[in-house]
Amino acid sequence: MLPGPFQVARALATTRVLDAADLVDTLEVLHRDPVANAFVATRVEAVGLDPWRLGGEMWGWFDADGRLESLCYAGANLVLVGAGPEAVRAFAERARRQGRRCSSIVGPAEPTAALWALLERSWGPAREVRAHQPLMATSSRSTEVAPDPLVRRVRRGEVEAVMPACVAMFTEEVGISPLAGDGGLLYQARVAELVGAGRSFARFDEAGQVVFKAEIGAVTAGACQIQGVWVAPEHRGQRISEGGMAAVLDFALADVAPVASLYVNDFNVRARAAYRRVGFHEVGAFMSVLF
Repeated sequence: MLPGPFQVARALATTRVLDAADLVDTLEVLHRDPVANAFVATRVEAVGLDPWRLGGEMWGWFDADGRLESLCYAGANLVLVGAGPEAVRAFAERARRQGRRCSSIVGPAEPTAALWALLERSWGPAREVRAHQPLMATSSRSTEVAPDPLVRRVRRGEVEAVMPACVAMFTEEVGISPLAGDGGLLYQARVAELVGAGRSFARFDEAGQVVFKAEIGAVTAGACQIQGVWVAPEHRGQRISEGGMAAVLDFALADVAPVASLYVNDFNVRARAAYRRVGFHEVGAFMSVLF
């Protein structure tokens, strides 16, 4: 039986937008590296591949035998998954034709650098390029640092109390305020979502001000990703982040996933040292291109 035009077109295509029929194969690709792919896997496991619910398209790259081998999430961020040189070139061409719609490119350092080299002429200049961000992970906590007993889950009624610390962290980390554009409605909704899910943690002082905070942002069966680590400026230099991270790590490993991860800017030497003392070790590197 000869294939019809649709089958021929699919067989010859190297990239296309994935749909519900591709979900099983997409998850297989994502689960090859649960730590590096936690961000994308979380979204796909939660809502599938429908672009409206996913917040963007999932592009797939197929090898010569028609097997799905690589992914590119194209939403507010552009994120590569398992992309070799051919896939990077194919995704770059699709992204170039579509035009930039994302606020950042984030992913494993080597393929992301190759992607940016192909896109920079049409998408650049970038506001900032962070070429090497160590990816750290652990399945156990070091006994070197005791967890801070004052760090706890943020309660549903404390969203307003933790929001200023979240805004300060985002502004310091990204270089722009999350309140720009829509007045912070989407960002506040995300903070409230994490609080409601029991994945926002903080230490408050007697006046109710946040001293330390962090969230578990991405969660899959295989791994979770800690993000948004922040210490109030007046409390920095006191090693508060170590006890705080030890406490969050205990919550993460006991209640969320068997492996916890995070990625950090390579120039943040103090943070990297603190994470190592808590038990994290480097397992790879990410790269971020910010617009």
